[in-house]
Amino acid sequence: MPLATTGELVTRAAETRSAVAAFNIITLEHVEAVIAGAETTGAPVVLQVSENAVKFRYGRLLPLARAAAAAAARADVPVALHLDHVQSDDLLRQAPDAGFSSVMYDAARLPYAENLAATRAAADWAHAQGLWIEAELGQVGGKDGRPPLDAHAPGARTDPDQAHDFVAGTEVDALAVAVGSVHAMTTRTAALDHGLLNRLSAVLSVPLVLHGSSGVPDDGLVAAVAGGIAKVNVGTALNVAMTSSIRDFLAAHPEAVDSRKYLSVGREAMAREVARIIGVLGRERCPSSS
Repeated sequence: MPLATTGELVTRAAETRSAVAAFNIITLEHVEAVIAGAETTGAPVVLQVSENAVKFRYGRLLPLARAAAAAAARADVPVALHLDHVQSDDLLRQAPDAGFSSVMYDAARLPYAENLAATRAAADWAHAQGLWIEAELGQVGGKDGRPPLDAHAPGARTDPDQAHDFVAGTEVDALAVAVGSVHAMTTRTAALDHGLLNRLSAVLSVPLVLHGSSGVPDDGLVAAVAGGIAKVNVGTALNVAMTSSIRDFLAAHPEAVDSRKYLSVGREAMAREVARIIGVLGRERCPSSS
């Protein structure tokens, strides 16, 4: 089916108090696994290509983007393409021609005023191209001489008042908030601040996004969706599933040299994890804690 747009998927999720899963892809096996897992559940899904993934692919966006778009066109569920954690304006401007309907512009490393100005400029450009845009706001520095704190550094939290002003000043379509998750966690021990999430949801009119979701336990994810998260980003969990399954396969078959043998095992493991996570997000909503 034709490519869906991230905006329509996230907007629909926000309106129904549900969440769409967005998975970061690095290889063709990631692409195929995410789509296969989504088809198993019958749920829409977002394929995300991060700036780091583009760097891994020799700085070239199109090969992975074209493969993802071709696979998505044959999917039995709606699939959207999203360009994730973009810091390079040059990469940002490649998004429309590469088939992406949305971008996450990441200026959260900058002091608040610079983040706001850079994000507003990116949002103006993105909207002129018909792109849906997500941004990020962590714990803003600059007060009492403190430097900016990365949005997903341990202890970072998004302030509701600043978030309200940031969204109003940038006119972004969605906001990734820091409520206790951390990128690249390989253990599922992150404790989300659901009270803060409730306050953010109450003051913001745009959909909220949870980054670093691989480290959040299932119950935490369910509560986050109940608290207003409409897009759940997952990356590391797929890499853990792929790597551990390949490691086990090679340990059991040390003679193996055909990469198709172990890559298929890794692809299947990722597809199962995709289906599992989508299933968790579709569980009966439980009240978020305060």
